[in-house]
Amino acid sequence: MSEPTRNRTVLVLLDPATEVRSSALELLTIARGLGRVEAVTLEAPTVEVLAQLGAYGVETVHQAEVPTGVLRDAGGDGALHLPSVVAATLASAVRRTDADVVLAPATFGAKEAAALAAHALGAGLVIDAAAVGEDADGRVVAGKRVFAGAWDTRCAVTADVAILTVRANAVVPEPAEAPVATEVDALPVELPAGTAGVVVTSREVKERTSGRPSLEEAAVVVAGGRGTGGDFGAVEEFADAVGAAVGASRDAVFEGWFDRYIGQTGVTIAPRLYVGAGISGAPHHRGGMQASQVIVAVNSDPEAPIFEICDFAVVGDLTDVLPQAAAAIRAHREG
Repeated sequence: MSEPTRNRTVLVLLDPATEVRSSALELLTIARGLGRVEAVTLEAPTVEVLAQLGAYGVETVHQAEVPTGVLRDAGGDGALHLPSVVAATLASAVRRTDADVVLAPATFGAKEAAALAAHALGAGLVIDAAAVGEDADGRVVAGKRVFAGAWDTRCAVTADVAILTVRANAVVPEPAEAPVATEVDALPVELPAGTAGVVVTSREVKERTSGRPSLEEAAVVVAGGRGTGGDFGAVEEFADAVGAAVGASRDAVFEGWFDRYIGQTGVTIAPRLYVGAGISGAPHHRGGMQASQVIVAVNSDPEAPIFEICDFAVVGDLTDVLPQAAAAIRAHREG
């Protein structure tokens, strides 16, 4: 990894602080290429988390100290993770450390928090970056796809502070050449006046299905569409064989066959490998997955629009193709 051209302090949002997900390790890897790495958390990190952070070069963890009695939460500590609270924490961390860059994951909540923090700080904001680096003038530059994946752009941040949310699978996580000792620093947070007007009345944590990775962060995604006829058995069998997350087209979800869809108004993904089974490739769906590095399409219709953008096309019945592929992959691994 190339050394940064100037000394920067780079803050990485770690939320939750009880585990270090692959997407967070990617952010830490990117951050080391920009400057000195520090993390921001809403709660106390575990000993295991601190060890992982040290392996990735994090020198300091700034743990938020939110005024007691201001936030009201009937269901536990969920109020700590409200976008307005996360934004205030990020803004406080930037002011305390004089940080130059903030990196956050591309989740819905983190995007909202990043926008609020950028407004409070007068910072430059880039959402859904697919690559982060710097130009010859030392400015932070983000690459991203826009207009449903039709254009690749490069955005240079001209403000003093750059805040970016970065899509999962932007880089391969790499630990630092030598681990460092990670210290935890208390971060006093002053909340905006309106925050006290929000009450968390209930919250539900969605568990990952059958140990599969989350759809937003998965390096491999297998998606089913109308061509499944409502039976996702072959899709899930193949996904389990390759360790993939499972998604669907919007039509499949609207039919009640699955619960999460990939598309412009659904989940946008950028995995290293995307396999679409029985999906025609409508513009709405393409806008949510066209940033995938490798696209494989399985469809019985040789004229399906998704074949126009895929890297590998398989014309055939998904109920025949996917089980055979899953069996071949399992046999290869066992052999």
